[in-house]
Amino acid sequence: MEKPPINPYILIFIGVISVSTSAIFVKLSSAPAGVIAFYRLFLSALMLLPFFLTKHRKELKSISSKDYILMTVAGIFLAFHFILWFESLHYTSVASSTVLVTLQPLFAFIGTYIIYKEKITAKMIISGIVAITGSVIISWGDFNVSKIALWGDILALVACALITGYLLFGQTVRKRVTLVTYTFLVYLISAITLFFYVIVNNETLFPYPSIEWLYFFLLALLPTLLGHSLFNWSLKWISTNAISMAILFEPVGATILAYYFLEEKIVWTQIIGGTIVLFGLTIFLSKRKNTSVD
Repeated sequence: MEKPPINPYILIFIGVISVSTSAIFVKLSSAPAGVIAFYRLFLSALMLLPFFLTKHRKELKSISSKDYILMTVAGIFLAFHFILWFESLHYTSVASSTVLVTLQPLFAFIGTYIIYKEKITAKMIISGIVAITGSVIISWGDFNVSKIALWGDILALVACALITGYLLFGQTVRKRVTLVTYTFLVYLISAITLFFYVIVNNETLFPYPSIEWLYFFLLALLPTLLGHSLFNWSLKWISTNAISMAILFEPVGATILAYYFLEEKIVWTQIIGGTIVLFGLTIFLSKRKNTSVD
C-alpha cells in the first residue's frame, strides 16, 4: 500500500473538531431537518464540482458497477443519517444526541462481524454491554426531564447505525476510487435523496433569511468538507474502527460549544453516562490493534 502524504491521524483530529460544530448550527437553524440536511449535502457537492470536473470526471468510466451500487447505498445512508440526527436535536440535548450518534464502534463491530466475519471475543461483548449501559443512563436522564427527549435519543441511535454503514461502505470503495470522486458522488446521491424527502414532506426549500443560508453554508464547509471528507480521505489508510474511536471525542467538543453558544446546561446523568460510554468503547477498541486498511 502507498504511504499517505500526511499523517491520517492529524487530519482525523481536524475532522473531529470540525464535525463538533454540526449540532450547534443545526440547533441555531429554524429550518426543517430535511431542508438543513439537503442544503448541507447539496452545497458540499456544489463546492466539490469544479475539482471533480477539472481533474476527476474521466474516472467515472473506470468505476465498476459494484462500486457505483456501494456509493449509492452509502449516499442514501448518509442522507437518512442526517435526517434522523437533525430531527433528534429537536427533541433532546446536544450532549445526549451527539454522544448517542457517535456510538459507531458498536455498530461497526456488528457490521464487520456480519460482512467480514470477524471473530467476537468475550472482551468485545463486555465492552459493548458497558457502552450500552452508558447510553441507557444518558437516555434515562432525559426521560426524567421529558419523555419526548427519549424519542430524540432513539432517533440519534438509528442515525448512528446509518453513519456506520456509510463508513463501512466507504472503507471498501475508497481503496479504488479517489477522494474527490467518491465524496462528490456520495454527497450528490445524498442531496438527491434528501431533495425527494423534502418534496414528499411538503417542506419549503426557499425563501429563508440570510442567517439561515449562513448556517447551511457553514454546515457544508466545516462538518462536511472539513469533517466527513477528511474521514473519507483517511479511510484509504485507516480502518473504520479507528475513525469511529476518534469520533467519540466529538461529544466533548459539541457539549462545550453548546454550553458557550447555546447556554445549554449539562446534567450529571449525561456526564456519568457519557463517561461510561467512552470507557466501554475504549475497552472495545483497545482489543483491535490493527488500525490500517489492507
